[in-house]
Amino acid sequence: MVKRIARKELVEMLRDGRFRVLSAAVLAVSLLSLAVGWKHYADVSRQHAAAQAATRDQWLHQTKKNPHSAAHYGVYAFKPKSPLAIVDTGVDPYVGVAVWLEAHKQNEFKYRPAQDRTAVGRFGDMTAAETLQVLVPLFIVLMTFSAFAGEREQGTLRQLLSLGVEPRDLAVGKAAGIGAALGLVLLPSAVLGVTALTLTSDGGFLSGKPTRAALLVAFYLIYFAVITAVSLGVSARARSSRLALVVLLSFWFANSLVASRVVADVASWLHPTPSAVEFQKAMDAELNKPEEMERRLDRRKAELMRQYKVETVDALPVAFSGVSLQEGENHGDEVFDAHYGRLFDTFDRQNTVYQLAGLVAPMLAIRSVSMGLASTDFQQHRHFITAAEGYRRLIQRTMNDDIMAHPTRTAYLAGRELWEKVPEFEYEAPAASWVLGNTRWSIGVLFAWLVVAAFWMSRPLATAML
Repeated sequence: MVKRIARKELVEMLRDGRFRVLSAAVLAVSLLSLAVGWKHYADVSRQHAAAQAATRDQWLHQTKKNPHSAAHYGVYAFKPKSPLAIVDTGVDPYVGVAVWLEAHKQNEFKYRPAQDRTAVGRFGDMTAAETLQVLVPLFIVLMTFSAFAGEREQGTLRQLLSLGVEPRDLAVGKAAGIGAALGLVLLPSAVLGVTALTLTSDGGFLSGKPTRAALLVAFYLIYFAVITAVSLGVSARARSSRLALVVLLSFWFANSLVASRVVADVASWLHPTPSAVEFQKAMDAELNKPEEMERRLDRRKAELMRQYKVETVDALPVAFSGVSLQEGENHGDEVFDAHYGRLFDTFDRQNTVYQLAGLVAPMLAIRSVSMGLASTDFQQHRHFITAAEGYRRLIQRTMNDDIMAHPTRTAYLAGRELWEKVPEFEYEAPAASWVLGNTRWSIGVLFAWLVVAAFWMSRPLATAML
C-alpha cells in the first residue's frame, strides 16, 4: 500500500505545473552555485599552491644573515582549501586565508575575501550549501502544503480512509513520493558535484577521503526528511491549504532567515568577546613586562652556569644571546596561548549555543554539520591556526638554537644550510571522526528533529485528517 501511495504521489507531482517550474528553478540555482564553487575552488587552490611554493623558495634563497634576522624575515602559511568547500564555504570568506609567521608575534590571518566585497555582494553570494539549506526546504514546503489539506478540501481524504487505508501508511507513502520527486530534482546536481570533486582532487575522488562527502549527503537527506515530515504534519492538521501554506511559510522564514541572526546575537550576548583593540592592548600589556623577562633570564643564567660550572655568562660555551631570544619567545608563547586560548574558547562556547539552538530551527543544526564536514567551520580554522603557530615556533627555536651553538664575538651569519633545516610547512586536516565529535550537539539535535517530526507525521491521527 505504501508503494502504491508513493507511486501515485510521484506521478501526480510530476504532472503538476508547480513542480516543473519550481524544480527547474531549484535545479538551475543548484547547478550554478556548484559551478561557481568549483571554479572558485580550482582558482584559489592553484593560487595557494603557487604562493606557498613561492614563500618556501624565498625562505631557502634568502641571503646570508644572522639567524634572528631570518626569523624576522619569516614565511607565509596558506590555509589549504578543502574540496568540499565547493559545497559549503562556511567561515572561510571571513577568517582569512594566510598568516605571516615571524619572530615575537602571533599574527592575525590576512586576506579575508569578504573584506573586498560590498554589502550587496555579500548578500548575493549563493553557495550550494545555502541552496540546500534554504531553497530546497522552500521547494518542499510549496510542494507539500496541500498534501493532506488539499485532499480534505476535495473530499478524497475521507474516501481513502473509509477504504481502510491507514493514516500512517498514507503519510509514509506521501513522504516517499515527495522524496522520490526531490531526488529527481537534486540528482543532476549530485552528479555534477561528484564530477567536480573528482576533477579538482589530486589523486582521485576527494583524495581518498570520501567519508566526509558520504556523511554530508547523509545528513542533508536527514534534514530534507525533517522538513518533509514537518510539512506533512502541518498539512494533516491544518483545516485548509491556505492555512497550511501560511504556517509552513512562517516556519520556513523563521528557520531559514531569522533564526541564524537571532541566535548569533544571543550567543554574542551570552559569551561576549573583546574588541580587536581591547584584545591587542591587553596582550601587549602582558608581553611588555620587563620584570618578567628579567626574572626568566636570571633563572636561565643561574641554570646554565650551574650546568657548565662557570662563574660568568661570558664563560659559557653557548651564546647567551640565543638563550635570551628563546626565553623571549617562550614568554610570548605563554601569553599568546593564554589570550588566544580564552578568545577561542569563547568562540567555542558561542558555537555550542548555536548548535543547541538547532532545537528550535533545524537549519542551524545542518549548517554546523555541513561546515564541519566541509572543513570550513571555525573549529577547523582553529586547528589550522594551532598548526601554523606550531610551525612558527619551530622556526624560531631552530634559529635561536643555531645562535646558541655559535658563540662568537664577531657578527655571525648563517646560510642556506640552516634555512634547509626548517622543513616545508604541511598541514593535514583532522579526521571525520574529529568533526563528528565537535558537531555532536548538532547531530543529536538533527536526529531528535527527525524522530519527533517522523512520529508526528506518521502517528495515526484520523480525526485530525478528517
